[in-house]
Amino acid sequence: MKWQGWKIETPVAPWSIVVDGDVVVASGFCSLDELVERLPEASASVAEVHPAGEVSRAARAYLAGDAAALDAVSVRQPGGPFQQEVWHVMREVPAGQTWSYADLATKAGRPAATRAAGTACAQNLVAPFVPCHRIVRSDGALGGYAYGLPVKRWLLALEGAVH
Repeated sequence: MKWQGWKIETPVAPWSIVVDGDVVVASGFCSLDELVERLPEASASVAEVHPAGEVSRAARAYLAGDAAALDAVSVRQPGGPFQQEVWHVMREVPAGQTWSYADLATKAGRPAATRAAGTACAQNLVAPFVPCHRIVRSDGALGGYAYGLPVKRWLLALEGAVH
């Protein structure tokens, strides 16, 4: 497997993105090497390239303030049926808003599976295209974020969420 990747500097951390054609297969706020290490495909190789194409344009538009710019970008990540449903539903959280883990579990069809919904958030390989940063605890606290709470706060502020 040969994928392409790049990083974009942000005020809080580098944003690394890995694509297979026009499909995002990994994205996060860390170095490209750290992101590739999170991939379950041991045989995957990633060539670092200059950012180009639809994914790059969407990412730059997002950083410039178009909070909906990532919505139409195709993503793919491995996971079971419930994880896939959680990730699908998570993309329905409007920019500038947050849902609780309990809300997410309910909207994914399993209201008692709050912890499993949280686990799906933690295992999301394509943040912020699948916006796990928009999921918070029921008491309104931020909860966790794989790339640290400063990044989560920054993303929410970028999208206009009051938190």
